[in-house]
Amino acid sequence: MALTGDILASYRGPGPVLRRRMAGTGDGRGEARALVTLMLACGLIFVGQWPRLSREAHLSGQELDMLVGGALLGWLFIAPLVLYGIAGISHVIARLFGGKATYLEARMALFWALLAAVPFWLLWGLVAGFIGAGAALNLTGLVAFVAFLALWLAGLYAVEFGDAA
Repeated sequence: MALTGDILASYRGPGPVLRRRMAGTGDGRGEARALVTLMLACGLIFVGQWPRLSREAHLSGQELDMLVGGALLGWLFIAPLVLYGIAGISHVIARLFGGKATYLEARMALFWALLAAVPFWLLWGLVAGFIGAGAALNLTGLVAFVAFLALWLAGLYAVEFGDAA
């Protein structure tokens, strides 16, 4: 199924979509698939920051190049490292409660949730760029975070405990 179709299907049933995305990862390409998923999500979230950064540069008089460079460093170099750590910690915690997944499956649950929530993060960037600070931005950010968290926890539960969440 196409990536956009899988993203939409994740909101109806994240467990089956995650399993389908992970099918065939036993041939050694699983880690590459996880890394591509993570980098695609981080790259799209980085692009979603451009309207906000443009607004910030215009209002503050800062150089846009410097702001974009900082966001690039954060989203494409630092965030993946942090997310790998979070995935590992979440897997260890799940193992304490009887989880049966591998580290790869736990990573994929987190990375896929981030990618599936990207449409909300893109919307957040547009709201930040065109409307600015306020209730709309806060609500959009909250919806994006809750969508990510719900997809991640449902996917993690599905891989760790075998439930078709």
